[in-house]
Amino acid sequence: MAGLFLAGAIVAEICATVCLKLSDGLSRPGYTAAMILGYVLSLALLAQTLKTMDVSVAYAIWAGIGTAAITAIGIVAFSEPLTAMKLAGAVLVIVGVVALNLEGAH
Repeated sequence: MAGLFLAGAIVAEICATVCLKLSDGLSRPGYTAAMILGYVLSLALLAQTLKTMDVSVAYAIWAGIGTAAITAIGIVAFSEPLTAMKLAGAVLVIVGVVALNLEGAH
């Protein structure tokens, strides 16, 4: 069940972050409300995840996948440039998440 809560928390966080971008500096009420709702839902689901999963592993997965997904969304949906540094950073985040998962499995 923790995996489902964590997946929901990640999706909610990604949606909230996209709405943050679309809110245009919090000047668009609909996107601002969706952003707030998304972050509240994400944190509530993350809190449920932490009842049965180590915080170091759960937070790394939540933040890492969210960061990698938002990087990809920024490049594809918002025409942000893909630079070598951005790609290297995303790869390092993913490697870090994998490393923490491997350590958490022991």
